[in-house]
Amino acid sequence: MINVDELGARIIWSFGDGSFYITESTLFGLIVAAVLAILGIWLGSRLEQVPRGKQIIAEFLVGWVYKFTENNMGKRNITFAPYVGTILAFGFCASSLGLFGLRPITADLNVTAGLALLTFLMILINSIRRQGIKGKLKHMCDPYPFMFPLKVMEEVALPVSLALRMFGNILGGYIIVELWLHLMTWISEHITTIPFLRAVTVLPLNAVFDIAEPAIQAFIFTMLTVINLTTAMHVSGADEEH
Repeated sequence: MINVDELGARIIWSFGDGSFYITESTLFGLIVAAVLAILGIWLGSRLEQVPRGKQIIAEFLVGWVYKFTENNMGKRNITFAPYVGTILAFGFCASSLGLFGLRPITADLNVTAGLALLTFLMILINSIRRQGIKGKLKHMCDPYPFMFPLKVMEEVALPVSLALRMFGNILGGYIIVELWLHLMTWISEHITTIPFLRAVTVLPLNAVFDIAEPAIQAFIFTMLTVINLTTAMHVSGADEEH
């Protein structure tokens, strides 16, 4: 049986009396960030006038992210493309660690809450920057002043929903895969000492929960970020055309 206590992130290192520690979510998150940074630097190095090799891949990825941002936020907000591409790449890679036999760090609510809080601050700061404090307060009181508390609740609900959505889906997939592995191990033990079913039958689940599901959840998280960021800044169709 699965020990429910093991579903949380394990402590890798603890310091002093144990009140300060580093979990696998923190460690794997730093590794994912470092790998993405190194990959980005490598893809962007030694650029030539005529693209070839890795430069073709780099230009395709960057071009797609900028086009995606422009189509959904307008040319006026194309500067948000790096952030959009970053959360999309990090969200996917952080959720796909199961492919390497590791626990996806987005199955940790602390990680998804951090990502959601970062997005919330990005939306809040830029909405105030675009509208001004008075404009923001006016929007929060629209159409009547007594709507202000409800608008505050609506604002707070965004990071909560973003964090719980990704966390719940990735953790659910992780639990399903673990339950299946335990079942296949149990069945294999009644046939041979080698858990062959555990190694073979999990591949379709890996394809779904370690590739497809992370891609979907990362895209949904990014898309909701883009939509809410655009809405918060009140970018109209007329603004985008100019």
